[in-house]
Amino acid sequence: MDVCLAIKRRLGELALEQRDLAAAAKVTESYISQLLTGKKLPPEPSRTDIYEKIGKFLKLPSGKLSRLAEHQRKEVLKRNLEDPPKALLKEVRELILRKCAPGKEKQIRVIFEKQPFGELERLVTQKLLDVVKTVAKDELESETWLQSVARLSGRSYEAMRVSILEFLDTDVFNVSSENCVSFLDPLIESWNIDLATFGMEIVLNRRLIPGYARKFEFVEREPSETEEEPGLGEFLRQSVNGGATEEEVDFLRRLRFKGKHPTPLYYYRELQNLRDPLHFREDSSAAMRKRRDPDNVERQMQLDSRKRAIQGWANSKIAPGKRNKQ
Repeated sequence: MDVCLAIKRRLGELALEQRDLAAAAKVTESYISQLLTGKKLPPEPSRTDIYEKIGKFLKLPSGKLSRLAEHQRKEVLKRNLEDPPKALLKEVRELILRKCAPGKEKQIRVIFEKQPFGELERLVTQKLLDVVKTVAKDELESETWLQSVARLSGRSYEAMRVSILEFLDTDVFNVSSENCVSFLDPLIESWNIDLATFGMEIVLNRRLIPGYARKFEFVEREPSETEEEPGLGEFLRQSVNGGATEEEVDFLRRLRFKGKHPTPLYYYRELQNLRDPLHFREDSSAAMRKRRDPDNVERQMQLDSRKRAIQGWANSKIAPGKRNKQ
């Protein structure tokens, strides 16, 4: 059973009309009609803004419509996987470029035209969609905000709500001219991007979104910049860290372990191994790069740990007097 059939059946059992459901869900009757005839794909399962209202009105078990929608959308996705993605509409691209910072627009336009719907164009479009979707979802239940946006686009409150519901289900491959007119154009004031780091700054319309921070930044960072292994932090605080240099600490921070968390002892041994010239028969810089390779870390860890453990055990067996004589 799909979402359409479940809703139709329940409407019949309760002797209700589509207009009754539309009023309860605060959408247009046309939206409900397209949903029930299969002309419109059911909203995403996480869309409580629509499923909770419909489910409560039809007295259905909580989460039933969401589960049906998830199964139905997966089947549709499987059928569409083989279809190549379509490029952005000309109107959509022009709007995005028009919102770009004046000093960067010409450069961005050249890249867009050289690589139609390439990585940069998809990145920019997706980030703009993400920000506007966040605002639209948060304000969906605000009648005052919906009325303001509706007036700007010349629509009724119900039609505006339907437009938002549809917009929340769109993606970078299906963004339409209507999405631009209703949301991207009025809500986004400008955007800029650093082509070296791909960090984006997006400025929103202050009149429509006064309660939000006006700037949103998206910058990809290396995991090492935001997360440090607890064992490494503890090792660096101990006196046995051997006065590790900045380069050595950077090397230790770059080590990655899948599902494992090394102890301070491991980092002590790793540092000693790093300083031992016997472990680097090849060029030292090449060796460092090789050891940074995540695929080699676990194997290297096992070999080095065993080697150092054996050496430490052997040294501990030598009596102090004999060690002095030598």
